[in-house]
Amino acid sequence: MLTSSMEDYLEKIYELMKEKGYARVSDIASSLSVQPSSVTKMIQKLDEKKLVTYEKYRGIVLTPRGEQLGKLMKQRHKMLEEFLRMLGVSEQTIQNDVEGIEHHVSPTTMDALNNLVLFFHQNQECLTEFNEFCKELEDLKEVDRDKQ
Repeated sequence: MLTSSMEDYLEKIYELMKEKGYARVSDIASSLSVQPSSVTKMIQKLDEKKLVTYEKYRGIVLTPRGEQLGKLMKQRHKMLEEFLRMLGVSEQTIQNDVEGIEHHVSPTTMDALNNLVLFFHQNQECLTEFNEFCKELEDLKEVDRDKQ
């Protein structure tokens, strides 16, 4: 079983490998805003789980399973961002909320959200109608606030 922290590391290592072709402890530490010693401890745990190959003073490489999981974490993250963006959530809120949501949603719920995102992509008129509905609700809330 992976912890949410392990998932974050796999996602970050995956991103760095796609971007630079490799991941180093210092790169991971700076991008996750943690100490290099914390990264080293986590990498050792991921190595024990056979998700990364780690050699001291060399780069970190995801194993095939680690790469699969890192890619899954990245896709899940992007899908949640897209879903919240479709709902009209602000970018700042999206960044904060996705970090909390992504580790606490079951695979079944994640699949349902992904299906909804795909549905809205294929049925833009439904998304437009939903957004108009939300705007009407906000207008009503504003009227109620003005009355108080």
